[in-house]
Amino acid sequence: MSPHPRVFHLGNHADPRNRSELLRKDKSYRRYASGIDRALSLFDTALQEWADYISFLGRLLKALQAHPRNVPTIPFKCVIAKRLAQCLNPSLPSGVHQKALEIYAYVFELIGTDGLSKDLPLYLPGLCPVLSFASLSVRPLFLNLLENHVVRARPFILRPALKAIILALLPGLEDETSEDFQRILGILEKFRSAVKADDSSPARPELGPGGEYFWQCFFLASIASSSRRQGVLAFLTRSLPHLGEAPHSLHLSTRNDTSTDRLVTEKLPENIEAVLFPEPGLLIRSFVTGLSDDQQLVQRGFLDLLVTHLPIHSHVFQDRTSVGDREQLVSAAVGVVTRRDMSLNRRLWAWLLGPDKDDSGGSVPSSPAPVDGNITAGQSSQESNQAVYFRRYGLQPLISSTRKVIGRSMLQPSERARPFRIYLSLMDRWEVGGLVVPEILIPALDNVRRYQTEASTKDEFVEVLRSARVFFDGVESGLICGEVLGLTLSAIKNPQERAEQLNLVQFIFTHFNIREEDMLNMHFPMMVLAILSELGNVNTRSLRATQNSGEIDLAVNTAFSIAELLIGVVPERAYLEHSAAERPNNLHLLKHEVVHRSEKILDAVQTFYKEGRRSMDYSNPPFIGGQLGELLLRESSGLVTKNLEHAGPVSLTEASIKLLIVLLSKLPRDTAQKGPELFFVLHNTLLATSQDGTTPLAFPLLSALVTLMGFIAIHEGPVSGPFLSRNQKSQLLPLLLSQLWAYLSPSHINYHVETVRCIWQIQSAMPYDDRSVEACICALMLEGSTGDPNGASKLGAARKFALLWTHSMQAHGKQAEKGYDGRTDEPGSKRQDSTGKTGYRIILLRPLFHVLDCLFEEGTEEFFWTRNWLQGLPNADRLFQLLAEQLLAFPIFRPPPVGIDSDAAKSRLDPENGDDLEVCIYHIQILANIFRCVTHETWALLAKTTAMEEEQTQIRLLLDCGFTTDSTLLTVFTELCMRSVTLGPPLSSSESSLSLFKLQRTALTVLQQLLENPFSGFLTDLHLEFPLTERLLSSLGEPDRSIQVPLLDAVLSALSLYAAVAPRVSSNSHRRTASKDTQKSPRQSISIDRVETEPIRLAPPPPPQLGNCLLAGFSSQSSRPVLDNWVKFLRLCLPLFSESIFQILIPLVECLCTQVSCAFQDLKSAFDGSPGDDSITPEARIIALFTGLEYCLAYAHDLLMSGRVRNTSLQTPELPQGFFGNMVSGVFNTELAQSKTAAANNRLSVLLSFRDTARVCFEVWSWDRRVSRNAKHELSSLASFTYISTRTRNKARRLLEHLFAAEPLECLENLVEVWCKAIGEGAYDRAETVIDLLHVLDGSKPKNTIPALFNAIYSRTNPNALDAFRKSTLTSDLSDSDLLTFLSEYAGSIDDDAMDEIWTDCLTFLRDVLSNPFPHRQILSRLLEFTATLGEKVDNTSFGDHKMRKDLSDLFVRLLTSTFTIKPLGVSQGEQPQSTLSEKQSEASRPSNRAKSLRISATDDVLVILTSIVPKLPRVLPESERLLGVAYIISTSVIGPAFRSKSFPDSLPVNTLTLLYEVTRLPNTQKFWKKDVAEAFNHPRFFSSAVNVVKQHWLSLIRQWSIGEKDRLPELLLRLTTPSTAGIVFGVGASSARLEADRKTQLNLRRIAFIILASDQDSFVPNIGSLMEKLEELLTATPTSSPSSATKAEIYMVLRALVLRVSSMHLSPLWSVINSELQAALSSVLPGEYSNLLFNVTSVYQACKLLDTLIVISPEEFQLQEWLFITDSIDAVYRPTSNRKSVALVDELSEALDTATATYSTTTLSLVGGNHDVKQRSSSLRKPLLGPQSSITPSSSSSSRQEDLLGTSLKPFFSQLSIHAFESTYAMGAPDWDACVDCLLVDLFDENNIVGG
Repeated sequence: MSPHPRVFHLGNHADPRNRSELLRKDKSYRRYASGIDRALSLFDTALQEWADYISFLGRLLKALQAHPRNVPTIPFKCVIAKRLAQCLNPSLPSGVHQKALEIYAYVFELIGTDGLSKDLPLYLPGLCPVLSFASLSVRPLFLNLLENHVVRARPFILRPALKAIILALLPGLEDETSEDFQRILGILEKFRSAVKADDSSPARPELGPGGEYFWQCFFLASIASSSRRQGVLAFLTRSLPHLGEAPHSLHLSTRNDTSTDRLVTEKLPENIEAVLFPEPGLLIRSFVTGLSDDQQLVQRGFLDLLVTHLPIHSHVFQDRTSVGDREQLVSAAVGVVTRRDMSLNRRLWAWLLGPDKDDSGGSVPSSPAPVDGNITAGQSSQESNQAVYFRRYGLQPLISSTRKVIGRSMLQPSERARPFRIYLSLMDRWEVGGLVVPEILIPALDNVRRYQTEASTKDEFVEVLRSARVFFDGVESGLICGEVLGLTLSAIKNPQERAEQLNLVQFIFTHFNIREEDMLNMHFPMMVLAILSELGNVNTRSLRATQNSGEIDLAVNTAFSIAELLIGVVPERAYLEHSAAERPNNLHLLKHEVVHRSEKILDAVQTFYKEGRRSMDYSNPPFIGGQLGELLLRESSGLVTKNLEHAGPVSLTEASIKLLIVLLSKLPRDTAQKGPELFFVLHNTLLATSQDGTTPLAFPLLSALVTLMGFIAIHEGPVSGPFLSRNQKSQLLPLLLSQLWAYLSPSHINYHVETVRCIWQIQSAMPYDDRSVEACICALMLEGSTGDPNGASKLGAARKFALLWTHSMQAHGKQAEKGYDGRTDEPGSKRQDSTGKTGYRIILLRPLFHVLDCLFEEGTEEFFWTRNWLQGLPNADRLFQLLAEQLLAFPIFRPPPVGIDSDAAKSRLDPENGDDLEVCIYHIQILANIFRCVTHETWALLAKTTAMEEEQTQIRLLLDCGFTTDSTLLTVFTELCMRSVTLGPPLSSSESSLSLFKLQRTALTVLQQLLENPFSGFLTDLHLEFPLTERLLSSLGEPDRSIQVPLLDAVLSALSLYAAVAPRVSSNSHRRTASKDTQKSPRQSISIDRVETEPIRLAPPPPPQLGNCLLAGFSSQSSRPVLDNWVKFLRLCLPLFSESIFQILIPLVECLCTQVSCAFQDLKSAFDGSPGDDSITPEARIIALFTGLEYCLAYAHDLLMSGRVRNTSLQTPELPQGFFGNMVSGVFNTELAQSKTAAANNRLSVLLSFRDTARVCFEVWSWDRRVSRNAKHELSSLASFTYISTRTRNKARRLLEHLFAAEPLECLENLVEVWCKAIGEGAYDRAETVIDLLHVLDGSKPKNTIPALFNAIYSRTNPNALDAFRKSTLTSDLSDSDLLTFLSEYAGSIDDDAMDEIWTDCLTFLRDVLSNPFPHRQILSRLLEFTATLGEKVDNTSFGDHKMRKDLSDLFVRLLTSTFTIKPLGVSQGEQPQSTLSEKQSEASRPSNRAKSLRISATDDVLVILTSIVPKLPRVLPESERLLGVAYIISTSVIGPAFRSKSFPDSLPVNTLTLLYEVTRLPNTQKFWKKDVAEAFNHPRFFSSAVNVVKQHWLSLIRQWSIGEKDRLPELLLRLTTPSTAGIVFGVGASSARLEADRKTQLNLRRIAFIILASDQDSFVPNIGSLMEKLEELLTATPTSSPSSATKAEIYMVLRALVLRVSSMHLSPLWSVINSELQAALSSVLPGEYSNLLFNVTSVYQACKLLDTLIVISPEEFQLQEWLFITDSIDAVYRPTSNRKSVALVDELSEALDTATATYSTTTLSLVGGNHDVKQRSSSLRKPLLGPQSSITPSSSSSSRQEDLLGTSLKPFFSQLSIHAFESTYAMGAPDWDACVDCLLVDLFDENNIVGG
């Protein structure tokens, strides 16, 4: 039998021990007690069926009836109370219940009122739950007990039990039609009266009139028990007094104080004071919980109570409750609208808007006084009484509560979207929505904006945005516009919150519907007008002096962008004049007052929206139609004028100009003709900047001015004509073009494309035949050529024109890079005029000849630059077509008319046409100069390009000169030269002869250039190459950079002459053609454009200074302007080096790569705003250097490949055996070995050069991708950035493609090395870029890359299996594991459709590996990942048949078997600490995860890979047999050895648990892993595992293990043995046996608790009965039994697990056991108690934790006995001042330990950490006091120190538990289930408390 629990001694009625001693000596009493004991013993042995219960109760009743006379004491009353409570189990039939209640009645009758008062805590807990399940026959018996006995108990003992009694009776009130309904109401009233008598006693006069304690307990019961609120409603409807009455000293109609936080203390009627005193917050919280209930009927009932008993205007609500309580109640009330139920909404409106005037009954004043001074009598008469009522009483709490809801950081989308659904429903009644929505509109929208960054996924944000949009669409458009306007104006004025406010405005316009008709036609134009007026009033200079200029610019730009957005969406009809009938009534009043006084515009708009917000009437705007357009034009043009005249900020000026342009495009033409002063402002601004001459205008501002000038130049009205006259255009044009011309310099590389666009935009604004732009450009070029005597300005002008030509040609030919838009005014758009000049000719023709004139100045820097420009010109055909068109226009080139003989035609030259002849000579000389500069590609272009474009005027000109339409440029130029040569002498002697001879000489020169090239071989003997090389080297340090070009030409010519006579040793046998040998080798020449390579010329060695000269030349900054010449020089010098090129290849390539890196850095700096080099743009340097690299590597690789072919052909001849033969063979072998060594060194040099080049190419190619992810350039330079980045990236990509074509394996390894380095540094974006690059390169398609990766792997694992040409040179620092990791990553990125290209290679590779797996033992795990990736790819497509998938499955299984066969994991796995492996796993599973760590151990590598593979196995292994086989292999090779390790679980890798969990999710694999899990779970050291590992892994594993296996818990129960003292002897053996039994029982109990905790809710409900039997048996243990009472702590853990994982309705059999055990355990703390021998420190501590958990979770039935342990009423806070002691056990313990606190103010809650005022924690979770964060922890100590240890550790808990429980209930917080689970897990996995632990 269980130890006797502590008997309560309540109040001053102590049980006299002397009387007990006397009764024990009485023989009749002993006989009486013995009979009861025998009857009670039947409960433990004979109860099997319900009839046994009735028999037991009958025997017990008979034993009780045998009591002696005059002895009202009942022996074993605690056990009797416990057994009777167990007989009231809901699962037993009603007959058992009736019999038990009969015994209760007999006992109560026997002990009388005094005895019942003393023993009420024993009997009442068992009786309280009866009414919730009682049948009709049981209910009267139960009610008789309460009515005849319990209610008659003494009031002081009923007081602490009152809440439990109320909860016990409330289920009987749910059915108002039942027979017992009125009786139960009467019983409640009796209890109320009984407790009221105690409240009214003289001992407590401070508590008021009495009865208040009943109401406080009733409200607490309503708050805590949701299942009993239907009964709460029934009682409140009949008994709650009407709280709408006002006190006599306060009249509502005269109440002027609107403060919402004033607590009024006027006297109310006694019945109302009883409801409110001492804590009115409980009344409010009772209503709040009822309105938030899940049942709609409950919500409806509480709404009815609000309307009838607690109107919103009542004095109780307005004055006796705090602000927070009012806000909570209003928030809960309006929350019912989310149900969309009309019955709920109707009651809510009745409460918020008050009763109708007809049925007000005088409780509400018929004409309430205004709430504030803003509401006049006239306004009150216009508004309804209900609106005034709500404005006065309910508006402020509703607004405050909604703002608090908006301000919460709720991350759940449903919670975040809920307020918007409430707002939308509130708008159904304009009296409510019209007042609330204006106050919460902006905060609500700002809440959505903030959630955009807080939401974890985009879908969550879209869900909230969807609800917000529905709400937004329901709001009045005028209200929205007024609020947004106020927000914008506030941002302009207030710099502190400027950014946030403007961002919110932009968010609203971006994400919500702003296209309503009223917004577009009326509100948006007025908003823009107000914004412009406010911006015009901003003193920008003072702002710059006091604020950050960056913030000012950002704010101004944002404000203007908002205005521009609004203007852009406004239709043109909004600015049309309205008829007189359509105009608003007040428009004539504002006409003269506002229109002529600009400062009044803002006031008029703001007044309009303020009045509209108050009246919700926006039908009378101050401005409409044409007047609004005029005001907008005036304000915007005035803003532009002000900023231009006063040199305002660039951002402000640019934005104002853009806005003016958009406005002009929208306004009617006549309205727009209001700004002639703009010309003078533009002219003065440009003139002042031009005269200053220091720096041009900022480009964004300049671009805006160009756009404005172009717009107003063509914008004209029907009468007034254009804004600008022709004269005004001619004045503005030079000023604008001079500014634009400055931006074409190399220092402004970021604006080149935009500048050219602006120039063409100006041209588009001119008349179609106007060439003013061309003339201005020519003037600017001439000004540059004459302004500097050194010609620097002239060269700069030429470079600027080159940029103008390049970008114009690209746009004209529709070849613009990405970034050009499709505007109609793009450069080169064809605009036909009368002279036949189209497109680009109208601007570029004459400036082009100015540039070509530089070719006449041979030897100058301008000449060399022009020559280089022509050689690199991509659209040279346009240039030659222009020249051909000019030449064909001369009459001398036209054929003679029909009928004139040829001799006469030869003399057709007219001497008077001397000027035309000079012009013709000039054009031919230009052509001659150009031909001296052209390249091979240019000659090819001339040969295939037609002379004219397909335009009628040009074709007619070509036909008139005797050519056909398909005549090429080369044909035309040759024929024209021939015609010039064949011209006869003039008709008469004149100056024309000289011109003719000059024309012929020039034509002959051109003809000679067209036909032949001279030879100069005889100059070789002079050896000019040596001194010229020295001179070139010395010129690098000179300031005159122009000398380098002629020197380079001279050195090149000299070297060419020197090499011209060198013997050509290469023969046809050494020429590399597309032969069979070449086709077999994977390595091709880098010069892939040549089908057949030229023979390699082996010339004499060049001068030794040539290599140093090349290095110095490319490294010097002075060579940058002529870098193309150096590249050309390098290309032509390379053949001179012959085989000595390998000696300088590495330093030369390193130099070029270094210069590329420097140029690349300069290019990035240029776009970051840093000044650059004006001599040459960085992108030109990069392209030139890449070209040089390509030449070097191509020549070296060609030479290397030709040498390999030669060495292959020069094998050792077959020689006869013998001494002589051996000697000769040795000589040949030595020479051959030396040759192979030299060839290997040469090859290594080439490959190292390839590696450096590939890396620098990758850096350049990946620039645009990284910039687009990590930065955002100015929009004004975006086109230039796109153009330049595309050029450089394309060049780098082409070079990489050539490298891959030549050495695919080596180049691939270089990129893999870059990838591995990026992964190691955490640069995952860079790693992804490497893979993206492989996908775009032509030579690295999957069918080429995959075999190359296989070769790279074989080169490291089994190189002997490869042919020589397939082996890698291993120059990259890569391991086989690195390559396999990259292979898996790359295979995962391949398109599924590409599997057919690589399938055969992949299967062949896998079969080769499996044929000899030992060399590949380190990468077998990585191959598993690769194979799984292949299977997943194949499963995604229809590629392959069943056999192919079966082959892959077979390979996967074989790989897995080989992995564990070659290197088992069992030994090494157990040597690694669990924490280290956990850290590795977290590192390897980062979000960017597919990039796993490359340097982790092989063991952990296998686990991580298997973990990622197992979820894919159903797709990789479609056959179930193979899937089961894989599960078996993993179980036997990984999981089993890990679990059977000697150091389990300390060394158990966390990855093993993750892998096991993935295996458990595979179908039909339970038989392979359940044994391993069972062994681990039953391991003696299982509970020494780390708690975080248990939470993350073991919980889910044990859950999987227990699913579907119903015998898990019964198996554990069978291991529990009943405590017994039989067979135990004294001595060491007995103690050891007892300790071993205790240890086994503790472990099994912990396993039971853990498996319950890991399972789903109510999983083990069928086993609760058997579990409780075992627990009750173990609870009978004593300190000397086996197992002993040391196992009680684990029993309490099991009970905690049941409370957390079993529903309250299934826990009915537990409560009596829990009650008695908690009382016994906690009572053991008291000194001198017998039971303290049964409970050690850990048992008491776990009992406290069980009580703590029960109070946090607060199950429904535990609330019925909660009062036994804590003070669960208002007395917990408002402690009684009398000497009456608390009956709660915890409070009694606190007092006994002398640790109780006297008042509430001295009580601290330090254990919960961060607990503040309960009224500020209404949304917090209820956490246990003894949680993991608590400072209360038990420690093992000797039994002699037990009392001191408990008193020190548990006294804070005992002293604070009651008030903590009350505060949790008051705060209405939800239980923190996770905290309770965590607390239990910490206790379960604490081995210190296990016997022997």
